[in-house]
Amino acid sequence: GVGKTALLEYVAELASGCRIARIGGVESEMELAFAGLHQLCAPMLDGLDGLPGPQGNALRVAFGMQDGDAPDRFLVALAVLSLLAEAAEAEPLICLVDDVQWLDRASAQTLAFVARRLLAERIAMVFAVREPTDGNELTGLPELVVRGLADGDARVLLASAMPGRLDERVLDQIVAETRGNPLAL
Repeated sequence: GVGKTALLEYVAELASGCRIARIGGVESEMELAFAGLHQLCAPMLDGLDGLPGPQGNALRVAFGMQDGDAPDRFLVALAVLSLLAEAAEAEPLICLVDDVQWLDRASAQTLAFVARRLLAERIAMVFAVREPTDGNELTGLPELVVRGLADGDARVLLASAMPGRLDERVLDQIVAETRGNPLAL
């Protein structure tokens, strides 16, 4: 409603010459460990054999491609970093992650781990989350908080969507209650 997905689309449009990898958290998959990570990595799994043995094995087990005990999450995270870095060798890679609040915890932790370790890799990671909260996996990463429209802009948007005139008190109440959220307006 506030435009976070539209901002991700804008990033994708401006990213000429880059490979775009998009994923979105799915509320019904929040309890499935590594579900979000699988969305991101599935198109790149042809590079799995190039990973160091323990990393490749951990990722294979995490994705159900190989039997084994629960994988070491550190090895899974290193495997994802290596897999993305390998994919970015051919062309820069931009990972767009929408609805982080609905990612399974293992995926969110892994993606945050990867984002914190990007140094010379040709990788950018952009996360969009509905409501930032203290203590989440993305804490410490650079952030841009997208707020609702200012009152004047909210009024202009509302007027453009309304075929008739609104009573000024009703207009004031709508603008106040939506807090400038464009979708709500």
